[in-house]
Amino acid sequence: MRSTSNPVFRNLTQQQQQGGGYAGFGSAAAGAGQFAHQYGQQPGYPPQGYQPAVPTTRPMTIDDVVTKTGITLGVVTVAAIISYALTAANNNLASLFVIVGGLAGFALAMVASFGRKQDNPAIVLSYAAFEGLFLGALSFMFTNIQFGGAGGSGLIAQAVLGTFGVFFGMLVVYKTGAIRVTPRFTRMIVAAMIGILVLMLGNLVASFFTSGGLGLRDGGTLSIIFSLVVIGIAAFSFLLDFDAADQLIRAQAPEKAAWGVAFGLTVTLVWLYVEILRLLSYFQDR
Repeated sequence: MRSTSNPVFRNLTQQQQQGGGYAGFGSAAAGAGQFAHQYGQQPGYPPQGYQPAVPTTRPMTIDDVVTKTGITLGVVTVAAIISYALTAANNNLASLFVIVGGLAGFALAMVASFGRKQDNPAIVLSYAAFEGLFLGALSFMFTNIQFGGAGGSGLIAQAVLGTFGVFFGMLVVYKTGAIRVTPRFTRMIVAAMIGILVLMLGNLVASFFTSGGLGLRDGGTLSIIFSLVVIGIAAFSFLLDFDAADQLIRAQAPEKAAWGVAFGLTVTLVWLYVEILRLLSYFQDR
């Protein structure tokens, strides 16, 4: 099974691989023959009075993925609208919401991804709420003149349309097989994401010593090129995420795993929205 650049999906697929099924499903039959011989039962027949176990969950379907993703994005949207409205009423809340929402969302993402709790609906929806708090305030800062932004709500609408346009466009690309998700393709995307992370960290460190850092976020030509590259990598990473989710469905992962799929897609959508909004803000400043 191929891995994915999204750590949420990577852990989900690793769980699915354990015991030849999702989280060890199907491993109980291994000792059935030994049990039968030990207690005098004929192999292939259950013991007297045996009651077959009733499955406690059903396999995940594409409808589960769509429903859970819709709920998660709905929470993000509602929280973002509330955050934007509160920030517009009191501009002093902008920085607070960005910091609290960003840090809390990041912390929950780490807990979910590396603590293997990505299928926990409470964690997923809490993450969505904090990300909404972060996005609402950040969107206000990008579009409000007081914070050096311009474009107003129209800029936000463009970013939202651009984000979902890229999402559905890559879904069509995946479904039609125009770009095949191969191990080599996966390695290329992962390497590109690592490179982007290193550049972002380098730019942050450089900004402590030089105004504008490496010039990756100062609104210049280099910033525009860098944002376009980041948007491209985020778009291609959707293909890996779709493929990982598709494999979980084919492997008949439990219904609960759909929350993890929704979580992973939301993480990528948030990343893409922020980068598109940033790119659009560069053109507004020119």
